[in-house]
Amino acid sequence: MVIKVWCKQSERNGHQMESIVRGVEHDYEQICEVIGSLRGLYPFLKVSAIGKSVLGRKIFACEFCDRKNADSAPAVLFAGAFHGTERLTTLVLLRFIEQFCAAMNTNTSVAGMDTHRALCGRRLIIVPLANPDGCEIALRGSAGAGSMAGLVKRLSGGDFSSWNANARGVDINHNFNAGWEILHQMERDAGIYGPGPRQYGGPAPESEPETLALTKLCREQHIAQALAFHSQGEEIYWYYSENTPDRGKKLARIFAASSCYALEEPVGLASHGGFKDWFIEEFGRPGFTIEIGRGKNPLSPALLNPIYEKIEEMMMIAAAI
Repeated sequence: MVIKVWCKQSERNGHQMESIVRGVEHDYEQICEVIGSLRGLYPFLKVSAIGKSVLGRKIFACEFCDRKNADSAPAVLFAGAFHGTERLTTLVLLRFIEQFCAAMNTNTSVAGMDTHRALCGRRLIIVPLANPDGCEIALRGSAGAGSMAGLVKRLSGGDFSSWNANARGVDINHNFNAGWEILHQMERDAGIYGPGPRQYGGPAPESEPETLALTKLCREQHIAQALAFHSQGEEIYWYYSENTPDRGKKLARIFAASSCYALEEPVGLASHGGFKDWFIEEFGRPGFTIEIGRGKNPLSPALLNPIYEKIEEMMMIAAAI
């Protein structure tokens, strides 16, 4: 894969650069190019692959850290694009990475907060694209499904407009081990018995490589709190079971006050099996689902700027608090 650096080397210091994260559709290759460009412009940005999708696409993590205790510091995790139709969350996270990098490079601030102070004694890890195959299928149809093209075409009936699952037809945000048996029964009650475009949780918890990439990351790193970005509704979900810490509710109120998003509780098939649910259940630490924007999925990439501007401060608070 060829990684292009889109901004001139001479523009790194002292000059305003045009954003390389634009409000247009990005396929997987273009997202890789954006990440490569950011890494080329800002060598302090650590980029690694935490796993691969069913079709072998790399799942990238971008990390910022305080160099004094880079290996031992607790981390805040942001992750997006769990669902194929929610790919605008990737652009929001890439825009935040870009803004954070630029501010660190010039000793300026994001949303009025100093980025270096935000990282004092902590790390920030961002996984912009948790389900790369699902996003490619939702965007490009069976052409994005590689060796699984026949399966996804059959499962979708040729209509990929609501494809949220991975390339095996498993909804990875139903595949985490949090109330999984309850959710599995709810799926059957709803007539969902096997792979499909959305809401099938798989044959067993953590059966999918995309799910395993995130659970492995959380188990190997000290993740103090995690935010999963979805769309849409301008809502924040923070509660799951008696393991939800009191700090989760306090932080949720701060996030809601900053973003003007509503605090809600999930219902129905959204009430178990999600990443936020698993993180709270597994670690007893604050976990959140942030539903960005309003409208019908997939939200238009033209909404990137207004959506990002509304939650930028909340993201900085989450990274620093």
